[in-house]
Amino acid sequence: MSISPSSRRLFLQQAAALGGLGTAAPLALNLAALGPAAAAGATDYKALVCVFLTGGNDHANTVLPTDAASWSVYQSVRKPGNDGISLRKDVAPDTTAPACSPAWLGGVRPIAPARNQGRSFALHPSLAALQSLFNDQKRLAIVSNVGTLVEPVSKASYEARKARLPDPLFSHNDQASHWMAMAREGASQGWGGHLADAFAADNGQSLFTAVSMAGHAVWLSGQQVRQYSLNAFGPIKYGFSRDDKGIERVGSSELAAAVIKRQATQPGGNHVLMKDLAAIHQASIGSEAQLSAALPDVNVAPYGPASTLELTLPTKGKVMNGLAQQLRMVAAAIAAGPRLGLKRQVFFVTLPGFDTHNGQNVRHTELMMQLDHGLAYFDRVVQTLGLGSQVTTFTASDFGRTFTSNGDGTDHGWGSHQFVMGGAVQGGDIHGTFPTYVPKNTQNNGFDAGSELLYNGVLLPQQAAVQMGATLGRWFGLSPSQLLGVFPQLANFASSDLGFMKA
Repeated sequence: MSISPSSRRLFLQQAAALGGLGTAAPLALNLAALGPAAAAGATDYKALVCVFLTGGNDHANTVLPTDAASWSVYQSVRKPGNDGISLRKDVAPDTTAPACSPAWLGGVRPIAPARNQGRSFALHPSLAALQSLFNDQKRLAIVSNVGTLVEPVSKASYEARKARLPDPLFSHNDQASHWMAMAREGASQGWGGHLADAFAADNGQSLFTAVSMAGHAVWLSGQQVRQYSLNAFGPIKYGFSRDDKGIERVGSSELAAAVIKRQATQPGGNHVLMKDLAAIHQASIGSEAQLSAALPDVNVAPYGPASTLELTLPTKGKVMNGLAQQLRMVAAAIAAGPRLGLKRQVFFVTLPGFDTHNGQNVRHTELMMQLDHGLAYFDRVVQTLGLGSQVTTFTASDFGRTFTSNGDGTDHGWGSHQFVMGGAVQGGDIHGTFPTYVPKNTQNNGFDAGSELLYNGVLLPQQAAVQMGATLGRWFGLSPSQLLGVFPQLANFASSDLGFMKA
């Protein structure tokens, strides 16, 4: 989508009139940045998929150290028992226990990282497929103790209030924005969009370079690239929508399309902005038709049938997994990408519900089941498409949770552990030193020195989200100088590569 020369001139003239307010120069610079960049020269196809776990995932029950010392602290802090959130190990599921309780789940699932750091580890009991992806297929890696950082922060500098922090900590919207855009809420561009900017010319400035399955996502917005939205059934059409079964809500789609096309594409006057708006509408309608023609039928293998998107949750019965539905359409868009001449694509999907202040045993268990099923489904499809090494999927979340329990759940934290999946991943390993669990100091509810745990067991990140993003950006094809342009804070860290992607 572009701005016509006459509209550009008009906009600049109006911006210049605001010069006394100090706004003309920034507006002019932003418009200049919309000009096409030189092609990066990509000759292959790659896709990067962000799965955002909205609300703040409880990392401590997702990836667990199970060596004797760590397990002892974990159990003492998370209060094992009928009302605790401490998981079990080396026990069979007790089917007579309340659904989703630690006893009902049975033991955690052991994993064997290539570098075990002198410890043992496991995954949540509901992550059976991810356990296999990690242990057997080596297509899954764990990035440990990663979070939003402006610069390296020690426990001493944090407690002395001498560290620069991604303020405000513990705020959902602001910390999610720091993960996606390296700035607090209100940022307009994200690093996923900036990665896409680098390859916009290679993609012929295609609208399908950055695709969201979850509405507007700042992570996908770049300087040139603007995100394109899909829903679980394909492109979003003008003027009518589909219900949860994919059925159009109007009696005649042909009539609706004709009415909308006439209303949207014929300017209501001679004003230059009205003409541009009509042109944008016409381009959007044309883009929807172009993408619809390129998308495969998602109701057949390897994307369907629909039953492959279903799973049974203990408290809800058989349901359609919303994450799998989103990822099915992502897989279809990936299959369509090369047909449309695309070399690089970025995608954004979400799994909501992770703000587990209460009811954590049930809520987190069922979220883990959805994550496990959705990621495993997606990996099977992209491998069937022959793109198993050309698609990399990673998780992110607002923040981790507190190590301590509030009685029925956990509260807002900071650092967390994330998954990265794909054939280009250094799988079967934990990247980064896993945090040490040291007994709690009962006098101040803090944790003793030597531990990365702050007050209430908030995990102090030792690896930065920008380092994780830069590692993915390098695989995507960006040069070191381009990476610094996308991640300016990267200069504050000793390494720009966390090592979880193959050379």
